[in-house]
Amino acid sequence: MCEIMRSLMIISLLCYWVYMATHSHKSSISVSSQSTEGTLFVNGTAAIGFIDDDFVCATIDWWPPQKCDYGTCSWGSASLLNLDLDNAILLNAIKAFSPLKIRLGGTLQDKVIYQTEESQQPSTSFLKDGSELFGFTQGYLPMSRWDQLNIFFNKTGAVVIFGLNALRGRTINSQGAAVGAWNSSNAESLIRYTVKRGYRIHGWELGNELSGNGVGTRVAAGQYASDTKSLQSIVQNVYAGFEAKPQVLAPGGFFDENWFTEFIHKTPQSLQVVTHHIYNLGPGSAGDLIQKILDPSVLDGISQTFKSLQSLLEKSNTPAVAWVGESGGAYNSGHNLVTNAFVFSFWYLDQLGMSASYDTKTYCRQTLIGGNYGLLDTNTFVPNPDYYSALLWHRLMGNKVLSTSFPGTKKLRAYAHCSKKTQGITVLLINLDSNTKVQVRVSTESPGRLSYLNFQGLRGSKGSQNVREEYHLTAKDGDLHSKVMLLNGKALSVDSSGNIPALEPITVGSSDPITVAPFSIVFVHIPSIIVPACK
Repeated sequence: MCEIMRSLMIISLLCYWVYMATHSHKSSISVSSQSTEGTLFVNGTAAIGFIDDDFVCATIDWWPPQKCDYGTCSWGSASLLNLDLDNAILLNAIKAFSPLKIRLGGTLQDKVIYQTEESQQPSTSFLKDGSELFGFTQGYLPMSRWDQLNIFFNKTGAVVIFGLNALRGRTINSQGAAVGAWNSSNAESLIRYTVKRGYRIHGWELGNELSGNGVGTRVAAGQYASDTKSLQSIVQNVYAGFEAKPQVLAPGGFFDENWFTEFIHKTPQSLQVVTHHIYNLGPGSAGDLIQKILDPSVLDGISQTFKSLQSLLEKSNTPAVAWVGESGGAYNSGHNLVTNAFVFSFWYLDQLGMSASYDTKTYCRQTLIGGNYGLLDTNTFVPNPDYYSALLWHRLMGNKVLSTSFPGTKKLRAYAHCSKKTQGITVLLINLDSNTKVQVRVSTESPGRLSYLNFQGLRGSKGSQNVREEYHLTAKDGDLHSKVMLLNGKALSVDSSGNIPALEPITVGSSDPITVAPFSIVFVHIPSIIVPACK
């Protein structure tokens, strides 16, 4: 009997340990939380990067409701073809950015035929068929729907990038490669119709994930360069007489250094933006997504891609700049209650900060709505936590990126920019630790050197210079899986009319350290720190 009781106790303890291990991310602040402190060093001598005013971008995809991954169909009516453009929350969510850059595209864009004024609209679009490339038949964009979309974008003030079908006219060979030149006639018809109707398009992007090894199929770099030149020629011709012409973007695929090097070398004057995609957390079905999100070494892993592309562009004879054209973290639609929950803001804001530090001009999140990684809930349109993270970034982080270093814990991620449309700097602090509170002081000099600017910033001066503004982001009830974000302890939610809530800071004395709670994110606007880079 004693042996039986001992075995039961061991089993009970094992069950308890398993439960604790699998539920350890439920609480954002441990009862036995620890505290540490350190100094964040911000080098304000010169900017290390420059981002667009509308750096934050989101995508709207083509996937129909039948798009399913790992037994879950998470797209609903979030496609360009069926999205409810009359939804008040959707309208207000876009308008709140004033403007939001939106990229229209995704995998199925390379199977879309555009209805011309002369052609008839087909009766079917994107039927599920496992024998077809990408698992679906051809899709069609009626001009009536294109009209509706453009009226909506004009109403919201969105800045629109449209992804064109780059497989038109090609054939797939026995090795799975797409060969032959791009047939641009249908794309040119769409572009001409768009200009005729007076619709404003910020950029035309050629293709989706056809670079390098490709996804589904691939196009050789030399051929892609030739096709990009064709697109540039069309844009220059159709927009002749326009003072400002749309940008030409490509290739919208995963970074492959050899492929990108050849492509950029062969498009020196016909390409304005080099776009690449990021899904560095693996498949949406992965069971270790949260562990990856909270692991600094995993987050740092993608930095080499940013660094390599930045170096390639600097060494090339091209005026083109880098964008992240699509990034959802976990591919195949993400993971419910992870990529649409509070925990994902750790990954997302770190991506924004890191990419900006490598001179990335725009970062497009997959998606604005659709799948399990939308900024808005696919069914209710209610903003997910990352929507508010994106909006705060957009409103607070200015064009100029500053270098930072934090010698303390690696679990604290730190980024700094000149403040947007106001004096001073704005700091972003991300605490990946479950039970350690970090007290942060900000210095504008290298370690060991007396800093007058730091003294001024921390001790304060007259009037408003005596204080700073802080935005503390935490999960409701400390649950990292929560889809409700708290700003300074108050839940963020739209009202009954679908209006986006005000994002109000708390005011803190400049002499106090910044307190970053466990599993929390803090934006800090410090108007008293004036550095040469921000003048």
